[in-house]
Parts: sequence; structure tokens; C-alpha cells
Amino acid sequence: MIVRRTILKQDIVKKLYPNSISIRSAMQQLRRDIDICHALKERIEDAGRTRCHYYNRQQLLLILEHFSISLEEFEQL
Repeated sequence: MIVRRTILKQDIVKKLYPNSISIRSAMQQLRRDIDICHALKERIEDAGRTRCHYYNRQQLLLILEHFSISLEEFEQL
């Protein structure tokens, strides 16, 4: 399985929050979930710059680990 170097945040939230009303509300929910867990927030920041529109591969793996989702499960969503 090939994982791209960078993954758009919109693509991530579409899969993690499929029942969300809009992309904007899904992004807000992801930000809330990350902000609640300070350890996760620090680990994401340590994994690289958090650009405006995408996460890198390591940051994606940290987020998926937080939600207890494997990379294979994420690809199937």
C-alpha cells in the first residue's frame, strides 16, 4: 500500500467524520479532538510543520493511532 507523502486535511476528515454536515464542521471536530489531547497535539507539532492544508505521513499515523484506526482501515473508509 502506497501512502502519499502529504495528505489533505479535507480528505482525512471526509473519512473520519462521514456523517458531518460539511467539511468545515468536520475540520472543527478534528481540531477539537486534537486540542483536547495535549500529548497528541505536541506529538503532531514535533512530527513536522502543520501546514495550512495538509498533514504529512507521520502526522496522519499519529492521528490514526489516537483514533485506534489502522492505516489499512483508513484506506478502506
